[in-house]
Amino acid sequence: MHSENSWPDALTQSSIENWQIGGFGLYVHWPFCEAKCPYCDFNSHVVSHIDQSRWARALADEIRRAGAETPNRVLGSIFFGGGTPSLMTAETVLTVIEAARDCWTFANDIEITLEANPRSVEVRRFEGYARAGVNRVSLGVQALRAADLKRLGRLHGVDEAKTALGVARSVFERVSFDLIYARQNQTLDDWRVELGEALDMAVDHLSLYQLTVEEGTAFWDRARAGGLRGLPDEDLAADMYELTQDLCSAAGYSAYEVSNHARPDAQSRHNLIYWRYGDWLGIGPGAHGRLGTGEQRQATVAWRQPGRWLERAEAGSGLESRTTLELVDQAGEYLMMGLRLDEGLDIGRLHRMNPTVGRAEAVAEMIDLDLIMREGPVLRTTAKGRLVLNSVVAELMP
Repeated sequence: MHSENSWPDALTQSSIENWQIGGFGLYVHWPFCEAKCPYCDFNSHVVSHIDQSRWARALADEIRRAGAETPNRVLGSIFFGGGTPSLMTAETVLTVIEAARDCWTFANDIEITLEANPRSVEVRRFEGYARAGVNRVSLGVQALRAADLKRLGRLHGVDEAKTALGVARSVFERVSFDLIYARQNQTLDDWRVELGEALDMAVDHLSLYQLTVEEGTAFWDRARAGGLRGLPDEDLAADMYELTQDLCSAAGYSAYEVSNHARPDAQSRHNLIYWRYGDWLGIGPGAHGRLGTGEQRQATVAWRQPGRWLERAEAGSGLESRTTLELVDQAGEYLMMGLRLDEGLDIGRLHRMNPTVGRAEAVAEMIDLDLIMREGPVLRTTAKGRLVLNSVVAELMP
């Protein structure tokens, strides 16, 4: 464990294994929401007042501290996640982007994404975000059925979501939106029709997630009390997943990652940094980062509670901890991330981290079971393997 009060030392030497291969990005966590959704296990908090200028200064200061220790890099993406980043003012967003521009060279095609809720009060901010530099928006639609939106705790309606999508299309060239399926009482035909509607509205990217009941959420408590009825069984959920792949592929949206579908060249560049195991800075409450040079790689974690993070950031650093990852842990993370991608991972790079991860005997066994395939240096999951990805990863670990 290293000092909690500083960013990693200068990370500019021999970084070919990290940011020059996988890319370099900045994740900014905005922890505030209007309401806590019952399925959400993210670090989000409902508050009545936000001092936007104070938060903007603290985020910018954190970025500049990190930038002083990661010089001479090209920044490929900025992602405003949350929480609900569309509760940020355009001025706050601009302050963060300008701080990043002060620290790094922006890639010519830098992707700057902001997650947004389809609420009319937030949609009115879109033009201000675009002027600040945001060039991609990701809308949290989640469902196209009024009853399901209510069950999911969403504050917007179906018409409001469609209007927001239309506004987003008029302001931003790149637009994504999320849907959750395998919901309560949802049939396969229900999802077929709803996904068809979504594909008709889509611009270039869709994130399609199966509903999961995570510990620490209201849904988890409700399920334990026997009050969360009507969830699909494993077979129906698998059928919904396969239907999702078929319909998206037929519409020209390839499944470049387990839950993400895009038209050609419209993949989320920021998320690709994670899955390709590049480097990223995590700024804001609870944000995680990965930074390294060559074999050295650190995991950073910011203070989770917003008030605590703000106080610590203003005092000199919002980081709670920084840990040097062992090579076997790096290899495990790369394996888990890379096998989510349709393009797979580089087994040579994996074995340079640790040769016991993805050893030949385990790979051969997974190939025999038609769960993974190997094409030269590339290892990737099959369609069958994606359905049991966690088990595949476990079998390939030492």
